[in-house]
Amino acid sequence: VQLVESGGGLVQPGGSLRLSCVASGFTFSRRYSMSWSRGKERELVAAIGSAGGVANYADSVKGRLTISRDNVKNTVYLQMNSLKPEDTAVYYCSAYDSYTRTTYWGQGTQVTVSS
Repeated sequence: VQLVESGGGLVQPGGSLRLSCVASGFTFSRRYSMSWSRGKERELVAAIGSAGGVANYADSVKGRLTISRDNVKNTVYLQMNSLKPEDTAVYYCSAYDSYTRTTYWGQGTQVTVSS
């Protein structure tokens, strides 16, 4: 199982970024729910159900970040708008296997919001 994040970088406050996480080594299907977390504490910021129909967000990012998934491309996205300096962190993608109750993590991608 491998998760590879990309799309991080330096952006000014108010700007946007789109993070991507490509999954391999497993069937990216309804068995797996996907999430984005950030920082050393792995704060959960967004999660999406296995079928992609239900998404949940941390209060601090509601209305600014949007999670989505493409089960054909084995990819989950995090669209980040109206970014703030406090959004600065390493962002991690994770996959939760509901059959084995195992969570897999990517290596992270750095997002820096600064003028």
